[in-house]
Amino acid sequence: MKPRVLTHAHLVTGTAEWPDGFIRFAETVQNVGPMTAFAPRPGEAVTDVHGDLIVPGFIDVHVHGGYGVDAMDGDAAAIAGMAERIAAAEGVTTLFPTTMTQSPGAIDRAVAGIAQAATLTPLIQGIHLEGPFISPVYKGAQPAAYIQPASAETIARWQRLARGLIRLVTYAPEVGEPRDFEAYCQHHGIALSIGHSDATRATLLHCPARHVTHLYNAQRLAVHREAGVMGHGLLEPAITCELIADGFHNAPDMLELAYRLKGPGRLELVTDAMRAKGLGDGQSELGGQTVTVRGVEARLADGTIAGSVLPFDRAFANIQRYTAADLAAAVQMASVNQAQEFGLTHKGLLVAGRDADLNRLTQDMDLVATYSRGRLLDRKD
Repeated sequence: MKPRVLTHAHLVTGTAEWPDGFIRFAETVQNVGPMTAFAPRPGEAVTDVHGDLIVPGFIDVHVHGGYGVDAMDGDAAAIAGMAERIAAAEGVTTLFPTTMTQSPGAIDRAVAGIAQAATLTPLIQGIHLEGPFISPVYKGAQPAAYIQPASAETIARWQRLARGLIRLVTYAPEVGEPRDFEAYCQHHGIALSIGHSDATRATLLHCPARHVTHLYNAQRLAVHREAGVMGHGLLEPAITCELIADGFHNAPDMLELAYRLKGPGRLELVTDAMRAKGLGDGQSELGGQTVTVRGVEARLADGTIAGSVLPFDRAFANIQRYTAADLAAAVQMASVNQAQEFGLTHKGLLVAGRDADLNRLTQDMDLVATYSRGRLLDRKD
């Protein structure tokens, strides 16, 4: 691949920021810096982006699907195509397709299908197992019939089927006796995340999890005599919290509260998006349940919120709109933190030697172009 250069960019690398900078890359980043340090080389393609933003490719560690496809489908080609569509349309150059509470056989097929999809596209770098080890009290849109206590034996089987690709598991620490399960995950590099949980602060103080799934949503909230999952996530400095920044799942004031208490270093933007994303208003499906989409809202027939239809690039813009986060902080929450938490040492930063995963956006935060390992993605679809 011939090197190319983007010049006169507002460049935010994750470690530095230049209002007038350049980036040179092929499959990996070769060098970056201010325009005062730029020297053209023979034969390379140079594009003046006229002040557009260049930021690292986004990383979504909680996304069920989009554009008519769901991770639970187990169809490797369709899941790989979905990943490519999400990348081109939203700037997500790394994603963890996310499963949900279903029968063991359905999850078997899903993790095996995602693992096969990962051989078809470099965009898939992990699997997020959301359920079935959750609390029926806070099941949200997860079907209650398939909920089960956390089991080391069960997740070991799924990790084998996933070819070691499970990197994150959402569970309710108060359900059953999860100690062997937690030990298995810690030993095998699977991050534990508290979610769909009715746990009290007292229980969570003895819990090894250092991640909270979609903060505020489907969990015990903080009240005056009990901090719950919400309070625990906000209070503990070592815990990273996911945020769905669509302005619907959480009021903007609550996004600002999380930002003030946690800071950009311990928050990660996610979409929690599902099959219906990108298809407009109407009916769709989630875990065999009918979902109705109207605008940014997706609900089951009983009114329960059912995932989201949030594009990641809108989450990136919204977190700057709804909170005090500046551009550098938004980049940290959209890319840097995820790469660091999950050991994606070739992702998350625009520095020499890392994959050339990058987004070009206008100053109004509209996505113009996305590169995955230096490849310009086709946005026609």
